[in-house]
Amino acid sequence: MSLQKWERMFEQKAVKLHGHNWTIMFDDSIVPHKPAGEWFQYIRGAFAKFRCSACNRTWGSSRVLVVFEFHYQRGAKSGTVKARRFRQECKTCEETEMEEPQFDSENIGVMLEKLVEKIRIRCYKEKTGNRKRFRPLDWSEGPHESSHCEACKKGVCRETN
Repeated sequence: MSLQKWERMFEQKAVKLHGHNWTIMFDDSIVPHKPAGEWFQYIRGAFAKFRCSACNRTWGSSRVLVVFEFHYQRGAKSGTVKARRFRQECKTCEETEMEEPQFDSENIGVMLEKLVEKIRIRCYKEKTGNRKRFRPLDWSEGPHESSHCEACKKGVCRETN
């Protein structure tokens, strides 16, 4: 899904953050469990679909890792969120590229809602009291193809830990 869709949805979820401006962007340089400087990190697994750019094969995975980093700049009364969506490759093509995950709007909404909750706790010191667990839509209990998962290859997938 395009960055514009993520931006619109994030803006809707973050509108209640004390009237401050928050932006979201994709950043493939984020390293899980190693936030930059004064940034906070939130890691989430979610369901996404993939399409091979070589053979057009499609598949779904409920174990797609998304890492968010966020930072609030008090003086500017603004914040930045960076997101890394880990990719997967086709298991039937010999030489294939890592494909970008395609999340449906509802799963993006759930991830962003939980992200905004983390921002409220970490950056604004709010006590949200929200302990509701979200289960991704289109949940699948199928096998995880570790040899085709970018997060597994980098040693950061929850399946390999």
